[in-house]
Amino acid sequence: MKNRSLVCPLVVVTALALGGCGLAPGDGPQVRTISVWLMKDSVSDEFLERFTREYEAEHSGVELKVTFQEWTGIGAKVTAAIEGSGGPDVIEVGNTQVAQYADTDKLYDLTLESLRDLGSEQWLPGLAQPGSVNGAQYGIPWYAANRVVIYHRDLFERAGIAKPPVTRRQWTDAIEKINRTGSQGIYLSGQDWYTLAGFIWDEGGELAVDRGGVWTGALDSPAALRGMAFYKELQSLGAGPRDADEETPPQSGVFAKGDVAQIIATPGVAAAIVKQNPGLQGKLGYFPIPGKTAGKPCAVFTGGSDLIVPVNAPQRAAAIEVVKALAGEKWQTDLAQTMNYVPNKTTLAGVVEGQEATRAMAAGAARGKATPNSPRWATVEAANPIKPYMTAVLQGEDPRRAAKRASEQISEALAE
Repeated sequence: MKNRSLVCPLVVVTALALGGCGLAPGDGPQVRTISVWLMKDSVSDEFLERFTREYEAEHSGVELKVTFQEWTGIGAKVTAAIEGSGGPDVIEVGNTQVAQYADTDKLYDLTLESLRDLGSEQWLPGLAQPGSVNGAQYGIPWYAANRVVIYHRDLFERAGIAKPPVTRRQWTDAIEKINRTGSQGIYLSGQDWYTLAGFIWDEGGELAVDRGGVWTGALDSPAALRGMAFYKELQSLGAGPRDADEETPPQSGVFAKGDVAQIIATPGVAAAIVKQNPGLQGKLGYFPIPGKTAGKPCAVFTGGSDLIVPVNAPQRAAAIEVVKALAGEKWQTDLAQTMNYVPNKTTLAGVVEGQEATRAMAAGAARGKATPNSPRWATVEAANPIKPYMTAVLQGEDPRRAAKRASEQISEALAE
């Protein structure tokens, strides 16, 4: 995306146009300015210009002022904004951040709008669930992205694999076939804990559970241990390091060398792969992470964004209308097709049917989940006992003992 100033240029143009008409107090309807915070690079300039132009044309007397924020340090900035006064009216936040902001009691409860106007029963679970706190919907799902399998078509063809696998067993069989050709069937680092989370959820387990308001780690449950057992099996089929995550070294660089058949990543990683090895242009494919049975892809961690409205929003009623438009079918379709995002409803998956990577994401997102909905989950990720737990198991430690230790550390981090 092109560099830009924090305030969208289109907003300035709109304001000048209104001033040029000679409007003065008492000359016409009062213009209401809706302040919207979006995260940098969440939308393209073209999408924002379309939305702003059409929304203002359809809502007389409304001006949208969009300010772009950096992800770095955004938590403290949003907290200060919602606890202060004067706006903003609408804020884009990471889906897993909603709980920490709701914990301040400064977010507006959008449950009624969710049920009445936005068809919340069709939302992606990985976006809707973290936006719901204590039965109230504070975050409105906006867009999603999640991991898929990125694969090298030529290496699949050389191994005699005609189509992507759809079950775990087909998947491991395909990896072993590719390994026998001399290529690496899969590259999976030992501490890719987001991928592990999907396998745990697929088995019916959780990273942590809420027991009467007390969060406790759950990596030592039988279901979670089954998820870790499959991760260990899969990881052993490649040459990924057991004691590092997917960025050490960056798996895009490993794949770009041309002799790895598969990695698990968001589709956006493909751009980095092709940049490092232009010869792979047109040779990459995508499929959902296989589940235990055909027709049911593996559960995945759903990343993405929700929209929130602070209680102190100066233009709260108008802000809610902006949220409803951005989360509605028209602009969800536009956003998904423009930005290659997964739209916020399972019923809209068809709008990305022609986009292989996004279609693969959408299939997985239908069974997506988010990290535990505790306002203190960020504390867990800061120390992240899940990573050393994974390495310990991969290096031969008893899984139950290692999982119990990690679960206790998670419980301590989540304690109020």
